[in-house]
Formats: sequence, C-alpha cells, structure tokens
Amino acid sequence: KPVIIVKAGRSVSGMRAAQSHTGALAGSDLVFDAAIRRAGMLRVDTLQDLLLAAETLARFAGNRDKSLTILTNGGGAGVLAADAAAVAGVRLAELGEATRARLDAELPVNWSQGNPIDIIGDAPAARYVSTLDALKEDASAGAILFMHAPTAIVPSAEIARACLPLIRAMPQRVLGCWLGDAAVAEARAEFNATGVPCYDTPEEAVRAFALLTTYRANQAALLEAPDTRQAERVPDVHRARSVIAATMAEGREMLSEAEAKTVLDAYNVRVVRTLAVGLEPALVVGAGDAIGYPVALKIISKDISHKSDVGGVTLDLSNADSLRTAAQAMLVRVRERCPEAELQGFAVQAMACPAHARELIVGASVDSVFGPVLLFGAGGTAVEVTADRAIALPPLNSLLARDLIGRTRVARLLAGYRESPAADIGAVVTVLLAVSQMLADLPEIVELDINPLVAHPAGAIALDARIRVSAHAPGGAQHFAIRPYPSELIETVEWRGRRLTLRPIRPEDEAQHLAFLERLDPQDIRMRIFYSRRSIERSELARLTQIDYAREMAFIAEAVNAEGQAETLGTVRLVANADNVEAEFGIILRSDLKGMGLGTVLMERIVRYARGRGMRYLVATVLRENARMIALAKASGFEIAPEAAPASDDDTLKLRLAL
Repeated sequence: KPVIIVKAGRSVSGMRAAQSHTGALAGSDLVFDAAIRRAGMLRVDTLQDLLLAAETLARFAGNRDKSLTILTNGGGAGVLAADAAAVAGVRLAELGEATRARLDAELPVNWSQGNPIDIIGDAPAARYVSTLDALKEDASAGAILFMHAPTAIVPSAEIARACLPLIRAMPQRVLGCWLGDAAVAEARAEFNATGVPCYDTPEEAVRAFALLTTYRANQAALLEAPDTRQAERVPDVHRARSVIAATMAEGREMLSEAEAKTVLDAYNVRVVRTLAVGLEPALVVGAGDAIGYPVALKIISKDISHKSDVGGVTLDLSNADSLRTAAQAMLVRVRERCPEAELQGFAVQAMACPAHARELIVGASVDSVFGPVLLFGAGGTAVEVTADRAIALPPLNSLLARDLIGRTRVARLLAGYRESPAADIGAVVTVLLAVSQMLADLPEIVELDINPLVAHPAGAIALDARIRVSAHAPGGAQHFAIRPYPSELIETVEWRGRRLTLRPIRPEDEAQHLAFLERLDPQDIRMRIFYSRRSIERSELARLTQIDYAREMAFIAEAVNAEGQAETLGTVRLVANADNVEAEFGIILRSDLKGMGLGTVLMERIVRYARGRGMRYLVATVLRENARMIALAKASGFEIAPEAAPASDDDTLKLRLAL
C-alpha cells in the first residue's frame, strides 16, 4: 500500500559544525528525504498535500502515464494549469498527428491548436465527448485533466453524464476539476461516484498529478537492488586499505591530500598528479620541476579543513621563481590567519584546465540514523553558498547515479548549453559508483569530499580530495540503510556434469523467473502453495523477484542452456521472523528435473545461509501427500513437529530443523 509521510522540520536554525563540505550540506532532513525517496514512499510538506496525495493514490494509483493533457472550456483555466505544470515539473503531452487532425475537424476553428485543449466556453456536451473520444485513442496523450468552468449554456451535470461512459472505458486515466461550487456540485458528485478524483482548482489538480508521478518514480527506485560492485574496473582495495591503516596507526583521522588521492586512484578515479613535500622552498621548486609547469600550490595541515579560507591555495604558477615566491608568501599568510595550525608541508599539483570544465562536488558522510550517504552537486569554493546538491543512499547503480545527478541544477550545465558542449556524464557516473563502492569496502571512511571534481567533454578529474576516517565508524555495506544485492553469496557448483550458479534472486530476473514458472506442472505448484494455478499476476511476480534481503532470501539455481541463455532450474525461498529466530522456507524445481538431486543442492544451500544468519530453526509446512519433499527434509535432518502428528485431521505437516 502507498505510504505517505508528512514530516515537520525542513528548516534548521543551526547546522552542526562539520569538517567537510559534505557534512555541512547533508543536513539530516535532506538525508531523511533521500531515505524516503529510496524506500519508495512519498513525502509531502503540508497536511493539505497529505490529503491530496491520499485521495489521488486511492483513486488513481493504477495510472502509469508520465505526461498530462489538459482539456478545458476555459482558456484562462487552461493557462493556469499549464503554468502549474511548468512549476511542478509535469510534462504536457504532445498530441499525435491523427488526434490533431480529428480535433481540427470536430472543434471550432478557434480552438487552441495544442495542449491545453481549449474547446471554447460555449462547448456543448457533444464537444466534450468527441474530444475525449479522440484522446482515448491516442496513447501519447497520457493522463487527461478534465476541467470545466460552468456556463449558462449547458448544465454541468449534463456534461458529466454525457462524458462518464467514455471515462469508464478508460479507467484511471482521467482527473476531474469542476470550477465553482453549487453550479458544479452535481457534476462533481457524478464523477466522484464513478471513482474519478476531483479537485477544486487547476493548480490543485496538477499538484495531485505531480505527487503521483513522484510516488511512481520513488517506487521505481525501490525496485533497484544494486550490487556493491558496479565499477567496470576492479579497484585495488588492498592499496586503499593500506593507506587508511597507516593513517590510523599514526593516530590521525584526516588523510593528507596526497593520501586521499591515492585512495581515489585505487578505485580508478582519475586524479591530478600531486606531490607532497616539506616546507622548504627548494623542495617545492623541485616538485614543480618534476611535474612540469604550470602548477598549483596548496598548504598541508591537519588543522586546516578548507585551505582556500586561509589563503592556502595559489593557482597557475608558471615557473620556478613564481612557485618559490608563492610558497614563501603562503607561509606568511597562513601563519597570520591561522597561527595555531601546525603546517606539515606543501602539495604541488599539475594545473588541470580542460576546456568547457564544470566544477562539481562528490561527497560522502555517515548519518546517525541512516548510515552512509552520498552527495552530489555544484562544486568549488562557494559550494555552501550555491547549495545546489542532492543526496542519495548507497549502494548506487548507473540508473540511480544518473537520477542523483538529474536532481541538481548543475545537471543542466553538464548537458551543454549555447556553445558549451556537454560534459562526459558517464565519467561522473563512474566516480559516483566508485565512491559508493568505497563506502561498502572501507567502513572506516566517515567523511569524503572530492571538491572540485572537474567534468569536461572528455572525462572527469579530481583536483582536490579530503577523507576523514575513524576506527569506530558505523560504515560499510552492513550499515547501509538499503541492503545491497548480496553478491558475496553467489556460488558455483557442479551438478550432474553441469555448472550451476546458486545466487540470490534480483529484480532483473523477472522475465527469467516467469519462464521458469511457466515450465511447472499445476500439480507441482499445488504441492508448493497448496492449490493449482496456470498463470501469475504481474504484481505477484514482482513480489517474488523484488525481495528484502534483510528479512528474506531466495536462491535460484541457474544454468546456461544450449542457446547460451541463462535459465532458472529451481528456487529455494526463506522468510525470517522479525526476531530472526525462526524462518519458513520452501523449494520448487522445474518439473522435468525432479528426482535428480537438485533439491538436495538447494536444501543444503538454504540451511547454510540460515545458520550463517544466526537463525535457530528452519520450518516448512507441506502437504502430507508431498512424499518427495518430506523424504528430502528427513534426509536433511528435519523432524515432524509434534503439533503435526499423524493423527491430525489436517492435510499438512510442519517440518522443523534445529540449526
């Protein structure tokens, strides 16, 4: 069922002190928003929106349209609805050529010639009906907002009654908006009685559709179960862990810039070449000569979080003399502005100035409630001022990473504008996936900033990076609020000369799982679920493949057939009680593979999984006539529970295995 949340507290009187830009930007309410979005729920700001969303989802949840067509007899009302759609981000549908031609033939010559469709104020009921009929045949018209302003020409109730047969023929596609009070009360009642959601104003109707599309988008995100391993190139996890371990061994929390870039490089994030040296000008010049000019110079101090704030960054140093002078001036400047800071040295880095560059920030922090979170937005020194950012919960896949990017204003700059070509969005996605994987692999990371990450048409490169670590951080994949796909549970086994993959099911298996179910005999289905059936609803298929890995598990036995396609041979499913003490399981095999030992393979796998999760009992309820399953269970150590004694009149037995 839809879950709608209204939560007070979007504004915060003061933000907690944070060492990183990400910590300052990722306020708890933003993280709450990200969690709501990722969990497939809908958050609203007001009680009015709460009631509006409830009304719409109760009556219109089956609608899957992404665009809206506005049908009205009032031009002004249509324009108000179009304006509201623009503000809410609702896309107005493009009418098909056949629809336009039909409307041209049937509507007055002065109709609006587009969407909103203004059929003119004197419209009789027949004009509404013919327009609705044209839209009914045009799938590209999307959802239809039916708006009527009362006139003295035709009673509103007459129009409603004339249109309802057509509206019933396209269920959950029409929203109603009857403008006025007593004059449209009967018409509104007719629509309500038919189950059509009705709204008082154009803005309210459009807002309702916007809430619906937001809810659907959140539901789509809920179906994503990313693996923590999304990067195309395998990271050097050992190298990254060595850097972090050495930092903590020295009693430090902050990695130096060079160390942070080493961690990024280990995860295949492109970084600008950087050399860390001491405070002596000769060492600084030597580093500049080694890198090649022009270079940038930065101060290194564990006591300084943001180097630019204290004059600790100088760019575009074109030769050794300018570099030496800049180093000497920077020492004086930083010591004046931050006298208590201990200065460890300088970082000299190559100047990376790709054409058409956009400065971004990619960050991570650990929320006290929801665990690790990711941040993306516009970067640079004014990052907190621009406050253009979006938050997401890891793990990410490419789709979720692109959605995160798309929720920022800087996304429009990345897409290109005027003479500026588009940046390489794929390279930015790769960085986001790498950071997501870092959070899974390196639980010691509590804060991370890549600022700026420079995106340009040929790629993306990290110019600066900060990482803070803690030995007691509640990080890592086990602390993700959204349980990632458990790829560590994938195994390969030999079975009757074939190589099988035993792995957890995932949402992408829907088509493959349907093909598996279609090869089951009705009698085998009855043995599993106690009744026969020949088809399965789409919603039920989704529930079988989209599981909560924290409470459920479904392993499939998968093999490659003669055509080179993966196919499911059998599945074992487990659902644990909330206390994780007892779990109920069931096995079903493809009907042509019974009696060949595959059930034993799946049984052994689910028993090992349950023991690994600390469960105490595995139980199953089976039909007494299911001799194969009973024999398999007994061979695996199961006992018939006392309450299922043979003297019982029940047709089922309860099997129990103490783990």
